[in-house]
Amino acid sequence: MKISIITPDTTIFEGEIKNAQMIGTDGHFELRPNHAPIISALAKGEIKLTDMQDKEHKFFINGGLLEMSDNTIEVLAQ
Repeated sequence: MKISIITPDTTIFEGEIKNAQMIGTDGHFELRPNHAPIISALAKGEIKLTDMQDKEHKFFINGGLLEMSDNTIEVLAQ
């Protein structure tokens, strides 16, 4: 699945991943390929991604919004 993490200043990550873990306003959750469409507010905390080579990428955000559909994740982060 594809992900883009965008801040007001720049795109901090864009690529193919196996899964994504983050903190929504109602708690932690994980997204995997073929996940049901979702829109969620994100809380302050860490986004952890595993890319196609099993390398982990970690980003700290101050909150934001997430939308996932058709194996594409878009994160608008602060």
